[in-house]
Amino acid sequence: MFLEPNFKGQRSGWIEVICGSMFSGKTEELIRRLKRARIANQRVEIYKPEKDVRYSDTKVVSHDENVISSTPVPESSNILDVAPDVMVVGVDEAQFFDDRLPQVCETLALRGVRVIVAGLDMDFLGNPFGPIPALMAMAEYVTKVHAICPHCGNLATHSYRLTAEKETVVLGEKDKYEPRCRICYQMGNILNLR
Repeated sequence: MFLEPNFKGQRSGWIEVICGSMFSGKTEELIRRLKRARIANQRVEIYKPEKDVRYSDTKVVSHDENVISSTPVPESSNILDVAPDVMVVGVDEAQFFDDRLPQVCETLALRGVRVIVAGLDMDFLGNPFGPIPALMAMAEYVTKVHAICPHCGNLATHSYRLTAEKETVVLGEKDKYEPRCRICYQMGNILNLR
């Protein structure tokens, strides 16, 4: 399924990961990098998981309402259908993709594509989320962005779920999640256990 790279006379590709908690600016940073690539006249393609329809079916939208067109795909292998002249591939909400995403990104990088991936590094339980840890290990560049904890003002690293749902993937916004620092996250979980 994965294409063999062609190393002869090929430009260099690499993988960049933008990760952090909810409301930390991951998508905002992804859009910023992709727009800069377009300003540099680079051919750009953007992908997102088909199941992420919170703001739009076909666009990547940040919480600050910055928007960029994208292609929703059901699984990561669909990203390999990218046109051969694409120089930059963006992937948003990467935590929702299957575990083949790191190999897809590696294949693209070996083809000479700059791959920029954004996603949550931890789920609401504080556990590593989906393919993000593997992507962080293999990426040339990792940027961890932070939100601000609304309870104490410290840097927020966790996505605290405000509802009682137990499933790992529950799509939602400020109605279901808030960013929290390590201490406020733990305090909230202790209070919820009582």
